[in-house]
Amino acid sequence: MTPTARTGRGPLDGLRVLVPRPTAGTSPAVVALAAAGAQAVVVPLIETVLPDDPTELDDTLLALGAGWYTWLVLTSAAAVPVLVDRATEVDAPLPELVARTGTRVAAVGPGTARALREAGVPVDVVPTVGSTALRLLGALPEGPGRILFPRGDLASATLAAGLRERAWEVDDVIAYRTVPAAPPPADVVEDWRAGRIDAALLTSASTVRELAAHLGAPPAGTLLVCIGPSTAAEAHRLGLPVAAVAAEQTMLGLVGALTDAHAAAHTPSSPRESPHESPTASPEETV
Repeated sequence: MTPTARTGRGPLDGLRVLVPRPTAGTSPAVVALAAAGAQAVVVPLIETVLPDDPTELDDTLLALGAGWYTWLVLTSAAAVPVLVDRATEVDAPLPELVARTGTRVAAVGPGTARALREAGVPVDVVPTVGSTALRLLGALPEGPGRILFPRGDLASATLAAGLRERAWEVDDVIAYRTVPAAPPPADVVEDWRAGRIDAALLTSASTVRELAAHLGAPPAGTLLVCIGPSTAAEAHRLGLPVAAVAAEQTMLGLVGALTDAHAAAHTPSSPRESPHESPTASPEETV
């Protein structure tokens, strides 16, 4: 691997790290990587778009403002800007719809909770450990009542099924679709294949698939760090080596896992072990 410039600024000094996730504003990963001395190479591999027909989503937002739901439950930060835009389009700002009738709000993990709070929506429940659908299910009370669950088209049915088993009525509506982004720039592809990118942060199974399709397997020594077990399971399925899995399913957790993996890879007396993953684990938060 081509040596990278060292600055003496932190534990990831001089590393170039692929961040394959489009975000609005400044990405927490970019900030955390810079603080650790690394350079983020931000390359959108996926993007989110509205459903072909958003009528069902719009109808549920009108129902939200009318007090139809006991809970609004989110398992992805990517759903938040979609809900914010559509809520204003069809009725009123999302915080107003939630506050109008006291609908409670649950988020699968800290990344989703942060996105909601930044949009002005208070969050009542976030699992204290782990950012998975099963953890969120355990943090929510028993029904009866009605829950609005706006999600991505690739999200698992685990949460909706579990809520219905606990006596909740669930409006499970597609808020956005995940589609491939434009192919990465030629210089990024060249740097990846030449080993001039030292690591990649993988935030979902779809980013894993797009990385494999557009960039291919990483050169020896490039560290792939996954946000959780489902993302890691997809990497293993495609034959990609996983250096580490984040203990906390956030961008900051990913950077922390990369820091540990990088340290282990450069400590001769402490050979890196392959992380144990469960391919049947509940899907983690999408950040």
